[in-house]
Amino acid sequence: MNMQKMLKDLQKMQSQMVKAQNDLKAQSYEAEAGGGMVKVVMNGQGVLTMVKINPDAVDKDDVEALEDLIMAAINSAVKKKDEASQSSMNELTQGMKIPGLF
Repeated sequence: MNMQKMLKDLQKMQSQMVKAQNDLKAQSYEAEAGGGMVKVVMNGQGVLTMVKINPDAVDKDDVEALEDLIMAAINSAVKKKDEASQSSMNELTQGMKIPGLF
């Protein structure tokens, strides 16, 4: 095995990983719950950047339902972000399990 080629390949992979991570950070992940009653947008760093609540979802006698919709929308956005991240990293490593990277 050629060590120089291996090191060069690892450096290339590292550069591609940094680019992929930066690209992921720039992405937005939108999710909704309750048929669009609650919409959220999260950036690639996991920061919630927008919450939209349809006024019809607000019922002072059923605050718990609104809380559940908000939680569901946020969890869905997190899942989308995590899946995109995992998919991007799998593409770079071609499915290899590299300790410390995942």
